[in-house]
Amino acid sequence: MGDQMTSVTLYFKVHQPWRLKKHAFLDSSGNDHESLHDFYFDKGGTDKEIFHRVAKKCYYPANDVLKQAIKDFEDKEEDFKIAFSLTGTFIEQCKEFDPQVLKSFRELVDTGKVEILGETYHHSLASLFDDHDEFKEQVELHRELVREEFGVEPKVFSNTEALYNNKIAETVDDLGFQGIITEGADRILGWRSPNYLYRPPKDSASIPVITKNYGLSDDIAFRFSARWWDKWPLTADKFASWLSETEGEVVNLSMDYETFGEHHWADSGIFSFLRSLPGEVISQDGLSFKTPSEVVDSHEPKGEIDVFEYDSVSWADMERDESAWLGNWMQQYLFEELKMLEDHVKETGNEHLIEVWRKLLTSDHLYYLCNKGEGDGDVHSYFSAFDNHYDAFRSFMEVLRDFKKRVREEKD
Repeated sequence: MGDQMTSVTLYFKVHQPWRLKKHAFLDSSGNDHESLHDFYFDKGGTDKEIFHRVAKKCYYPANDVLKQAIKDFEDKEEDFKIAFSLTGTFIEQCKEFDPQVLKSFRELVDTGKVEILGETYHHSLASLFDDHDEFKEQVELHRELVREEFGVEPKVFSNTEALYNNKIAETVDDLGFQGIITEGADRILGWRSPNYLYRPPKDSASIPVITKNYGLSDDIAFRFSARWWDKWPLTADKFASWLSETEGEVVNLSMDYETFGEHHWADSGIFSFLRSLPGEVISQDGLSFKTPSEVVDSHEPKGEIDVFEYDSVSWADMERDESAWLGNWMQQYLFEELKMLEDHVKETGNEHLIEVWRKLLTSDHLYYLCNKGEGDGDVHSYFSAFDNHYDAFRSFMEVLRDFKKRVREEKD
């Protein structure tokens, strides 16, 4: 690698959805619009239980490890820096279930070594709508929330599940972001490396695109505990040596934050790995941690990636496309129903109905309906609160039936 410095970006997505109740039948009598959230979503049951479990296993211990790592390097020549995106629904659940979790994230941001990225407030699929008005509204809602909760302005954008196409890039560019993160999928890069910045076609936008190195990211996110893996066990010094041997200017490591403690339990050694990683990386010649905004400030795009509007890329499943949410008729039907409801819901002017509709757009609901086979199917089942995708579909249909009735009545 010579004298070239390679920037390492470590980015974590933090999200919790409001999950639908497992309805058999809905009796909407006596339920006004203000109580719809409690009526449709399992706030006091599944959501509360999962949040407290993940807070105990991941948020608190992982935040403590990162805070200590930042402190350990605050007086050193090289800093340890990271980035998060925290969805609006996650922040809502922090306030509802445990405000101390949100406080621990604020403490991280207050170190000055943590960047908060832009998101859609509801971790939604609005960027796949033909019209991007709702997408823009949700991005602005999230931007306002980040200002309010953390006192910072998001500069780089990370869409729901890294969904990306030329149109999304154009909208995000118009919204004033300085960069966007997406998957370094082989089908969009071809022979090229994910370890450089790229840009959309010149007639779409000029925003720099940071592509995830999914191989190295997945070594941590998916393979860390896999005893069948020929590289197991993964140690911090081994991983840092792989980074050092990687050609390119930027190595973007992106993953769900629950990788630490929830997907890989503490007894797997995942926290020891996270604790040792900063020092092992910084000790390597030619490697330094940078935040995404620092990356776009210090590197130039090396070429174009052209992602047609109806061939979007994401970081989900082996296909790395839209099929995790739109791959079968159940998902496609519900997506079209939600999309067609937009004008009707907004015409009511009822803020409670609009907010519920936005929560129904959260990507997780359609993710639970995926009926892929082994591998990807197992991952979908792991995350779902339902026994199977048919149960998830029945619950969503029951909620949708009741919700559409309320919208009609409100308009009349």
